[in-house]
Amino acid sequence: MDLMDSTLMFLSESAGYPAVASLARTAYDQLAAGDEVDYRLLDDLIGEASGKGVLREMHAKYRSAAYEAIITPVLEEIGRRKPVPSGRSSWRASPAHGSPDDPLTAPVWPPR
Repeated sequence: MDLMDSTLMFLSESAGYPAVASLARTAYDQLAAGDEVDYRLLDDLIGEASGKGVLREMHAKYRSAAYEAIITPVLEEIGRRKPVPSGRSSWRASPAHGSPDDPLTAPVWPPR
């Protein structure tokens, strides 16, 4: 299944969920016009489908192989295009090494 077919399946499976259907329609229309789809739109589509229970319903409705065939093109496209955040900023924001607030290096955990 390609990305356009996958977004069409999301569209057909989300008929009762206007927010999901709108995202799926936008993605499908862009692909049908020969345009690329921004990963953020696909990321929102997966997030909304998950939050509204559409993914759960599709998983219950289809065999595992079919379910994977539907969602994999969307997830692969997100993975291919979404920038990978640098781990440096989160490392700097973490507690100082050896501090009592660091569960990996604190002398006693939990702190007393």
